[in-house]
Amino acid sequence: MDSPLAEQEIDDIIDLALVEDTSYGDVTSEVLLSPDLQGKASMQVKEGGILAGGEVAGRVFVRVDPELKVAVLIRDGVVVKPGDTVATITGSVASILKAERVALNFLQRLSGVASQTAGYVAQTRGFKAVITDTRKTTPGLRLLEKYAVRLGG
Repeated sequence: MDSPLAEQEIDDIIDLALVEDTSYGDVTSEVLLSPDLQGKASMQVKEGGILAGGEVAGRVFVRVDPELKVAVLIRDGVVVKPGDTVATITGSVASILKAERVALNFLQRLSGVASQTAGYVAQTRGFKAVITDTRKTTPGLRLLEKYAVRLGG
């Protein structure tokens, strides 16, 4: 995921997800929150496994609002446990809320793929089996899901 093409592909995937999620806007935030309200949020691990998608999740927040300050605290591929803080986000509360569901969806999906892959790798240790991925991926998420499989081993 380090080439400029990959970065553009990731941004395109993020943009599609944001359009799908907020096609009607964020009515609750628009009605209840002052656009000037500032705050801080953190993304915490609920279940142990292999983290994947932390950087992608961070990019979601910045795509929604370039003024948000995102600090990703745990790099992809690291074993995490419940309570670990993956990232903190500071800035407009309305922007944070607009991005959080899409960011969490990427983080949960990719971490699940990486963790499941790590489980398969562990179960086949000592055998001649090689765990690999296929082209059977979620539409639009191939680049990210294949990345998560590599993180899982």
